[in-house]
Amino acid sequence: MSNQTVSNPVIPYTGAIFGGLLRGQMVAVQGVIPKNSERFQVDFQCGSSEKPRADVALHFNPRFRRSGCVVCNTLEHEKWGREEIKYEMPLKKGEPFEIIFLVLVDRFKVAVNGKHFLEYQHRISVNRVDTLGIYGTVHIQNIAFLGTSEQENPYSNLPIKRADGDNSQVKRINSPLMVPYMGKLKDGLSSGRIITIQGRVDKNPTKIAINLRLSESTDIPLHLKPNFKEKAFVRNSFLHQCWGEEELKIDCFPFSPSAYFEVIIYCGEDCFKVAVNGEHLLEYKYRFTNLSKIDTLEIDGDVELLDVQTW
Repeated sequence: MSNQTVSNPVIPYTGAIFGGLLRGQMVAVQGVIPKNSERFQVDFQCGSSEKPRADVALHFNPRFRRSGCVVCNTLEHEKWGREEIKYEMPLKKGEPFEIIFLVLVDRFKVAVNGKHFLEYQHRISVNRVDTLGIYGTVHIQNIAFLGTSEQENPYSNLPIKRADGDNSQVKRINSPLMVPYMGKLKDGLSSGRIITIQGRVDKNPTKIAINLRLSESTDIPLHLKPNFKEKAFVRNSFLHQCWGEEELKIDCFPFSPSAYFEVIIYCGEDCFKVAVNGEHLLEYKYRFTNLSKIDTLEIDGDVELLDVQTW
């Protein structure tokens, strides 16, 4: 699925999530809380049926009475489960907000106004979610979907080598995600490993740098640098105290100011394969072949880093 954006929807809003909800997808909701608001909700729904009411995988419900709280729950067969209540209110009446929902294998991760707020374990399969509902007293300016469909993602059918040889599917490298970011890649890289990086470009960016490097030396087998002024995507390696020849050829520049992105780096047999926002972008032939020595990921530049995972 390519990026999908809905602007200024009428509330109540019920809209299809084209391609369904997938692991690694982000949904960003931007708007303003009216001063007379008592509550609103964002529902990740399994369909749009009203009678009987569609199941809701995640019901995210800010309530502003008294000191305020946020209630999360799941609706299944028209019955609510156990409420999970967070007695904090990061939203303010009369002020703009941004809520980011990140779909992981076993849970939703929710950030509000750029800060991690809560996590909610899946109670029903998110593969069933195909509709987003927003109800209550709220003004929504933008709903942005960032994710890839299994059909379009060139990496979806590749054999995935599990981190550490276990069945956890997801291994978080580090948390929280500060920039500059440095995370350890346990046991180094190997053919079949995948790294995903999700974030948002700053409003006035100049460059971002992503480095796969060795902790035991200064070598950088893979250096990726989107350059916004020149609309270039530089690839290079720093080996034996020397930069190699830059590779620049690219069909399109996939990054934009203030836009969300997902970078996927796949370790192939003889090259790194890189996809951005679900579309294969480039291949970079290995100049350093001892992948197990590559044990560090660095990310720096004009970026807000939301999530990093490795398989």
